[in-house]
Amino acid sequence: MRLGRIPLATGLAIGLLLTPMGGALADPKPTVSQAKAKLKKLNDKADKVVDRYNTATEKYKAASGRYAKLNESYKRKLATVADLREQVVAMAVDTYKMGDYTSLPTMMTNDEPGDMLYSMSLTQQLSQERADKLAAFDRENRGLKIERDSAQDALGDADKERDAVNKDRKEILALIAQQKKLLNRLGAYRAGNPNSTGLKYTGPASGNAAAALSFAYGQIGKPYVFGGTGPGGFDCSGLTQAAWRAAGVELPRTTWQQWTAGRAVDMNDLQPGDLIFSQGLGHVSLYAGNGQMVHAPQTGDVVKVVSLSAYGSSFAGARRP
Repeated sequence: MRLGRIPLATGLAIGLLLTPMGGALADPKPTVSQAKAKLKKLNDKADKVVDRYNTATEKYKAASGRYAKLNESYKRKLATVADLREQVVAMAVDTYKMGDYTSLPTMMTNDEPGDMLYSMSLTQQLSQERADKLAAFDRENRGLKIERDSAQDALGDADKERDAVNKDRKEILALIAQQKKLLNRLGAYRAGNPNSTGLKYTGPASGNAAAALSFAYGQIGKPYVFGGTGPGGFDCSGLTQAAWRAAGVELPRTTWQQWTAGRAVDMNDLQPGDLIFSQGLGHVSLYAGNGQMVHAPQTGDVVKVVSLSAYGSSFAGARRP
């Protein structure tokens, strides 16, 4: 039997019934493998943004410190100028009240030659003292402007770096939200314990490298925190800096800066305590010996020990502090 054509209105009705509310079909949820791939990309991006954030933070601290010192210097010079100004004003008032007793007619009124010589000597002394005060006031006053301008420039630099920090912080928080969403979907989110006492290091390190690794192992189980330098959480370079500081060696703050610290080491010649860097210098870890490394991985994870093979061939190189 031939049904013929379906009327236009009926066809539209059927179409509406078959189309989900809201128009287009909802995007399917990513598979586990897709979620893992996206998470890796997010983690790689977050590593770079966090290091940029740390760099901006360090610049902000330096600029703020410079401003604080210059501002204190400006305040001291301001007090000096104010004191000199009072002396110059007092000198002008005395001259007005007493008349210019250093003038020649005043000296010539002295009957005794000795008195006139004394007046001349006093005149020279007072004139020099007056000249010195005026010169000091002029010098300090000009210096005051330089100090003020320098402090204002430093404040402007600090404000610019603070803005950079805030911009990077916003980007990081957006990335963290995406990371947490994917980690929760994968059932892999680990909050960590800020009070974790970690593990005891029993590896082959010696000397200050052993001290650095003992500290790092003591942080195992604590959460990854962007910008974290301890004690309750760390980011990757925050952990390596704190570990080597515990061993008496001061490393710079950021991954990029730590890449330039110490001497280059071939990946085939690693020793415990060496810093290991990922491609792109977005991440740094501590070599623990026996083919293992300890590090603060990324958001949603904790300080932990992993095999070097977990990073495949994505190493940029190593440095020995």
